[in-house]
Amino acid sequence: MAKSSTSSRNRPSPLTNNDGCLYMGGAVFAFLLVWCLWSYAGPADSGGGNSFMPRVFSDIGCTRPAPNLRFDPPDSTFYDDPELRYSIEKKVTGWDEKRKEWLKRHPTFAAGAKDRVVMVTGSQPNPCRNPIGDHLLLRAFKNKVDYCRIHGYDVFYNNVLLHPRMKSYWAKLPVVKAAMLAHPEAEWIWWVDSDALITDMEYKLPLDRYNYKGHNLVVHGWSKMIYEEKSWTSLNAGVFLIRNCQWSMDFIDVWANMGPISPDYKKWGVIQRSVFKDKLFPESDDQSALIYLLFKDRKLTDKIYLEGEYYFEGYWVEIVPTYANITEKYTAMEREDGTLRRRHAEKVSEQYAAFREPHLKDAGNGRWSWRRPFITHFTGCQPCSGDHNQIYAGESCWSGMVKALNFADNQVLRKYGFMHPDLLDSNTVTETPFDYPDEGPW
Repeated sequence: MAKSSTSSRNRPSPLTNNDGCLYMGGAVFAFLLVWCLWSYAGPADSGGGNSFMPRVFSDIGCTRPAPNLRFDPPDSTFYDDPELRYSIEKKVTGWDEKRKEWLKRHPTFAAGAKDRVVMVTGSQPNPCRNPIGDHLLLRAFKNKVDYCRIHGYDVFYNNVLLHPRMKSYWAKLPVVKAAMLAHPEAEWIWWVDSDALITDMEYKLPLDRYNYKGHNLVVHGWSKMIYEEKSWTSLNAGVFLIRNCQWSMDFIDVWANMGPISPDYKKWGVIQRSVFKDKLFPESDDQSALIYLLFKDRKLTDKIYLEGEYYFEGYWVEIVPTYANITEKYTAMEREDGTLRRRHAEKVSEQYAAFREPHLKDAGNGRWSWRRPFITHFTGCQPCSGDHNQIYAGESCWSGMVKALNFADNQVLRKYGFMHPDLLDSNTVTETPFDYPDEGPW
């Protein structure tokens, strides 16, 4: 890693009394500083034509500045265009150029833009009918806030309909589009359903995996189930990562036009059921619409990545029973490696996640793995309304969510010196002794 210019300036020099050298040194430093900022003002193309990826500061010997939250120059940007509309029904054009121009005018945000993520989630505007629904949603939001804080992501929680006709599962698309316009500094918008819980707080989104081939949309899914089995469950649209670019703006327009804002909304439901025989309800939904678009145009897989190699989101029924075994495996791992037991500040958690990876090389990923599942998705539980799928009891949904929340919360509380000894008991925590879990009958 290149040495910082700060350390160079602090080093004594035999020429400190020479005014000419002082002048030249200051000029060179000023030039390097401007060069650092300028290199960030012009984001580079990833190869897909839609990504803004500035250089890494360490490559040119600069220290990455924090984004300046109090600097918005008077120069005109896309925000000053009276024709700009945030509505899902209004097209946005030239977004790549507009975003690039905004980043040029905000160089401290351009730094690191390719890794910047905004998580978007939300719920309905009214109180839950299910007596414990609001409590579960609050804890589910806390779970997401904890994760974003640990990894340096922003989070936006929405609880209003941004379009009166785009309700239920369609409500996410107007929010995602508005978030793209509100956050030109972010390369990715990450939608996560309210009933999807992050259960590996250490795992960080593998953005390089998606940047490498220029993918713009990532969903959990399986190609075979789309093109051969024609299944409505071939992917899950409750969690997705979408790049903040013109391609995504255009794709959201196409996707949304199979929803309630379309005059052909009822027709789309009929078409979806004619293709996907296992679809259970007649109206067009966002998940069936996305699968249908992929089914009709396989070239979309050039831009849409079907993530099936880890639990980008996973079905809770198969995951929740594995928590006890996973906890035992991770505890044994920490007993063997004192580095993993070391107390540390929450802000440096990612380093300890890297220390853990060699121990997980044989753990596998996804189903049957003993690695912590990244996201446990309580599909069908409907914690707010309580109208859960009748194939399982509501009590199993609620107890499963409590287990998942406490499983994740233990990973957070460890940094604060406590943990839940029983995943079904949210009220009780115990203090973790020094060097836990090396000694004692844990």
